[in-house]
Amino acid sequence: MTNASLQQRKTQVIARGQGNVYPVYVERAQNAELWDVEGNRYIDFGTGIAVCNTGHSHPKVVAAVKAQIDKFSHTCVMVNPYEVAVELAEKLTQIAPGESEKKAIFVSTGAEAVENCVKIARAYTGRRGVIAFNGGFHGRTNLAMALTGKITPYKNLFGPFPGDIFHAPFPTACHDITVKQSLKALENLFKVDIAPSDVAAIIVEPVQGEGGFYAAPKEFLEALRKLCDEHGILLIADEIQTGFARTGKMFSMEHSGVEADLMTMAKGIAGGFPIAAVVGKSEVMDAPLPGGLGGTYGGSPVACAAALAVLEIIEEENLIQRANEIGAIFNESLNALKRQHPNLILDVRNQGAMIAMELVHEGDAEQPNTELTQALIANAAKHGLVLLACGFYGNVIRFLPALTASDEIVTEGLTKFAALFNELAN
Repeated sequence: MTNASLQQRKTQVIARGQGNVYPVYVERAQNAELWDVEGNRYIDFGTGIAVCNTGHSHPKVVAAVKAQIDKFSHTCVMVNPYEVAVELAEKLTQIAPGESEKKAIFVSTGAEAVENCVKIARAYTGRRGVIAFNGGFHGRTNLAMALTGKITPYKNLFGPFPGDIFHAPFPTACHDITVKQSLKALENLFKVDIAPSDVAAIIVEPVQGEGGFYAAPKEFLEALRKLCDEHGILLIADEIQTGFARTGKMFSMEHSGVEADLMTMAKGIAGGFPIAAVVGKSEVMDAPLPGGLGGTYGGSPVACAAALAVLEIIEEENLIQRANEIGAIFNESLNALKRQHPNLILDVRNQGAMIAMELVHEGDAEQPNTELTQALIANAAKHGLVLLACGFYGNVIRFLPALTASDEIVTEGLTKFAALFNELAN
């Protein structure tokens, strides 16, 4: 069995639209490391796109899943519910930022959580419009694609999209988009495209994921909260990539102190088992009628058991603090590279262990270096690394290490990355 033979088999039977970054087929994974079918070892700086915050195959998650499967694997929470779903909802509503009383629903994917936020917001407000931001990513289903602020590859060829969706610039200091400009653009939307009295919700990622790991400034989130309160608009925080200790808080919105009306949760919630949630203010969540929300697999008992284990691991292993420690190690190493290559590295930024390096030509923010970014990804496996790219122009390397990774593994991976970068930059 080889990676090449498996890639050939995959190409024959899986549609090209569901591509893979690496022709590297995993045989086993443990904590922050992967081994492929040929026995090659990799340090995983992607964690399945911020899913395995607690590392691959954490013993506590594995034990919880096995114990649940021994009992039952599915009954549908909408038919015959079960305690693990109730317990998980209790815990998620307790840890969600803000003082308001909250309720939850369970679905299967992040995109589904986003779509349900819009459904709930429309039911509660009786309004139609939703505002999102340029560079934002909210999923690959039809409504989620409409909200996503980037055409290629997410929206290309897939229209038409639902109406009543509007976009505004996201404040990005290194690209000279200020908070004031973003807020002015929202005011302009209200004058040109849709009255605020017709807007059900504004959806925002507190740190843009696919958009390039730009953190929303505190004053921007505060201004959005004020704007929403003034006009009876709901604020939705998309915490799919930022949640569950990733940013050095349980949720990124905690950095700002701003409470959203609704929030999405997925990815890091269950250590690799598919589950997502919407958590929001009780009166808002109760707006849809019985049967209006849900799905066959939403709140899988197996995934609920895994998620409960993840919450215990975060607390017991102090992963919120660990995210900040890992972020500091990355910052030191990547900024050393920036000092060596100031014309290639525009910015190193992080919120906890959500870390990014933006690549340009000639130190110019207006000249994204997509070529070097692609080369780093293409050659990462040869250096024993798994890396991911992102960014509005595809010129950002994003690092999403397991929060359970040791200093030794993190340092080894960063040493490998520096060697790779220097090899391609010179």
